[in-house]
Amino acid sequence: MIVTGAKLVTDSVNAAKKYVAIINRVGFPEAKFIQSNYRIQNMTATCDFGFPIRLEGLIYAYSSQSCYEPELFPGLVYRMAVPKVVLLIFVSGKVVVTGAKSEDSLRSAVENIFPILLEFRKKNVIVST
Repeated sequence: MIVTGAKLVTDSVNAAKKYVAIINRVGFPEAKFIQSNYRIQNMTATCDFGFPIRLEGLIYAYSSQSCYEPELFPGLVYRMAVPKVVLLIFVSGKVVVTGAKSEDSLRSAVENIFPILLEFRKKNVIVST
């Protein structure tokens, strides 16, 4: 069974339990929810760092971990080794973290990428006339 769309781990567990109850009611009483067999495979999070990012500089400096094809997709794909997650980084400063197995991995990924993104923060350019 695969549960998707839950905002919290407890919500996904409750959804799985409800699904098993439905299966039981329709004639399959042998279906059981076993907590020890339940595991999280993929967690996704989004965040906004609040500043624009120079993706061209980021891809140049981190080419071994990154892929950026703006003609195909507007985000830079950054593959972090520890924790093992993938980040989609957009010029707007918005980031999607996916592939985490726990909330701690998500938190760690955001903490690890922040100083890197700060390095490639776009500076405000003021043009005077």
